[in-house]
Amino acid sequence: MKYAVFTFIIVLFVSCNAGQVKADLRAENEKEIIKYIEDNGLIAGKSDTGLHFVIREPGTGIRPRRSDKVTVAYKGYFTNGAVFDKSDANGISFDLQEVIKGWREGIRYLKEGGSGTLLIPAHLGYGRRSVGPIPAGSVLLFDITLISVN
Repeated sequence: MKYAVFTFIIVLFVSCNAGQVKADLRAENEKEIIKYIEDNGLIAGKSDTGLHFVIREPGTGIRPRRSDKVTVAYKGYFTNGAVFDKSDANGISFDLQEVIKGWREGIRYLKEGGSGTLLIPAHLGYGRRSVGPIPAGSVLLFDITLISVN
């Protein structure tokens, strides 16, 4: 009987903790991003918030503000290369206030016609929440082209 109760408590403890994600994955996310940058020979900038970004083409048009609506072509993927979302070449339009913090901050490094990659740690993405195919605590990468500021 004691063995059964002990086993139940261990199973319950493991089961309860299995789906939890650490409250702050900044250190782990930072290591993952740095490794990705090094493994792929990228030259990236880093903001004070922890967002990493690679500017391939800065663009020549208008630079978006946080309150703008933009049209962007993009591909979203993980550091292992698995794609979780993408637009077609014509892009999609959305209000920057309706997207994750990493997008609101990162898109402003580009002007219309610009392109780059955002390397977004979980605290600037979906944090401890799983959303669709994106597991909680994930680093998100987005290749983006800013088509227009609307």
